[in-house]
Amino acid sequence: MFTGIVETVGTVSALENQDDSSSGGGGTSLTISRCEEILGDAHLGDSISINGTCLTITQFDKTSFKVGVSPETLRRTNLGSLEKSSNVNLERAVSASTRMGGHFVQGHVDTIATILSVTPDGNSLVFRLQPRDKSVLRYIVEKGYVTLDGASLTVTQVQDGSEGWWEVMLIAYTQERVVMAAKKKGELVNVEVDMIGKYVEKSVQGYLEGTTGGDMAILEKMVGRIVSEKMKQQT
Repeated sequence: MFTGIVETVGTVSALENQDDSSSGGGGTSLTISRCEEILGDAHLGDSISINGTCLTITQFDKTSFKVGVSPETLRRTNLGSLEKSSNVNLERAVSASTRMGGHFVQGHVDTIATILSVTPDGNSLVFRLQPRDKSVLRYIVEKGYVTLDGASLTVTQVQDGSEGWWEVMLIAYTQERVVMAAKKKGELVNVEVDMIGKYVEKSVQGYLEGTTGGDMAILEKMVGRIVSEKMKQQT
């Protein structure tokens, strides 16, 4: 679990398509350097977010660490497009003392989005993005959360439909601390939608279809009450 508050930006120092070492596991591996500030409490097997993708540390020293990257991860995320010297957002998994400054982020990328435009607005930048998987648009709401390359950002505008998109704004402070600020039109961004929307959707579907079975969860009871009240108002 993560917060979407990027701790530091690291640099890809190695990308091996076939890493047969014990830490590479016989597949693709990434080595990230220039991130010593987040490795002081690192352990083998720790989860770490790289551009919003939850991966496992398989090797590390004082200034760098290695992770293995599965074929599924390469297909679903933008990690496959990284090159040596690429910069990446990094965040350690939350601990009991972590402040939740962003929102609950799993590090499970839902899809990638293409940057349609980057427009200056004062000292801020407005990014318009279009997802490859348009079905995620139902979870994108104005003033809601979305995780882009691991950074928790607020949606400022949404357009639904087959050519749908949404916009976020990067303030000057954020521009200095995330990799997305340097990206241009046509580049790809990892997207994770707010998991709460998925739970609400499933609860509503279960209630309406009568497939919840047994005692409904607290959230399902709450949704059921809201639906009942709305239906009464319409009759």
